Amino acid sequence: MVTEADSDRGGDSGPDTDQPVPPGPERRSTPGAGDTPDIDPDQLKLFSFQVWTYKMGEVVSVLIHLGDRLGIYKAMSGAGPMTSHDVAEATGLHERFVREWLFGQAAARLLDRHSDGTFELNPVQSAVLAEEETSLAFSAGAFRGGLDESLVDALAESFRTGVGVTYEQQGPKAAAGMARMTAPFSRLALTDRILPALDGVTEKLRDGGSVADIGCGGGVALCAIAKAFPASHCVGYDPSPSAIEVAREYAASEGVTNVEFRVAGAEHLEETDEFDLVLTFDCLHDMPRPDLAMKTVHAALKPGGTWLIKDIRSSGDFESDLRNPMLALFYGFSVLSCLQSSMSTHDGHGLGTLGLHPEKAREMVSEAGFTSFRIHDFDDNANLYYEVRH
Repeated sequence: MVTEADSDRGGDSGPDTDQPVPPGPERRSTPGAGDTPDIDPDQLKLFSFQVWTYKMGEVVSVLIHLGDRLGIYKAMSGAGPMTSHDVAEATGLHERFVREWLFGQAAARLLDRHSDGTFELNPVQSAVLAEEETSLAFSAGAFRGGLDESLVDALAESFRTGVGVTYEQQGPKAAAGMARMTAPFSRLALTDRILPALDGVTEKLRDGGSVADIGCGGGVALCAIAKAFPASHCVGYDPSPSAIEVAREYAASEGVTNVEFRVAGAEHLEETDEFDLVLTFDCLHDMPRPDLAMKTVHAALKPGGTWLIKDIRSSGDFESDLRNPMLALFYGFSVLSCLQSSMSTHDGHGLGTLGLHPEKAREMVSEAGFTSFRIHDFDDNANLYYEVRH
């Protein structure tokens, strides 16, 4: 039984910007073909507006990707008010394109436009969009510029066949994007806040303990541990060759030598009591057979070893989860990536993004032979953490 210890712009390519609501069908006074006489016109306009806001989000997300990719946010960070010519000169980009991008960002309230016509990235905006190395709130790395058409076709096909797209089939953008999206946590919180909260873990790592990161992705988390605990030996496993390539390149760029990466799924982890710490960060719900992975972790841990699970914050109840204003985003991640991976085999469990809530996690680790399950809440808006032991 598992116990819980703690609980200027021209052209017109979209809706009329002089109107508060994009154009859409309207109720007519004389019913006819195509009319909607029983629909409240105000409700229709409001819902039409709601739908168009998601299209706006799709377009603005590409602009965020370009600002990150082209170094515009970094050039504006801490620079104070700038004209479009200033920004173009600082980045080496064409002023006309920069000017339009700046207006678009100001329209999206992602940077400030002053009455003198200058633009500025204020400190809060900078923390989220520019300060990749120092801000836990950095988010621009999550924007990848959209999905390739071939991937969208494959996603549509999964609805017909019931077999999802593997993480590797989602392309190298997925691995690189995930690495950047999780990097602030790994760089600024993992070794300073998360690991010290686990019973005896940092002491073991200082003394030369061994770490396995299953589903290591781009290797950012494992490299953070390897750097913080140079006497430790760290091994990362991921079935995606693209992800492992990203991880190896990252480790080399960081000068980390006490880490290695292997193309392998959880089922290929050594079934010996070799590791003092095993990590599974935001990946168990992506696995077709997380139950088998859990049994492998049980066999790979040393007596007294620790398994740290990081997974999406959810309750298992949709009505309760609706309190999370980002819930639609989580389900979007699920349909486009997590559920795809977890349904990529015919026997996949299909947990999806929100499937490993605390009750489900406790149940599954108990079935795998673990007897201790502790929930940690580190005020991470997206995740909960589970400390698991034999």
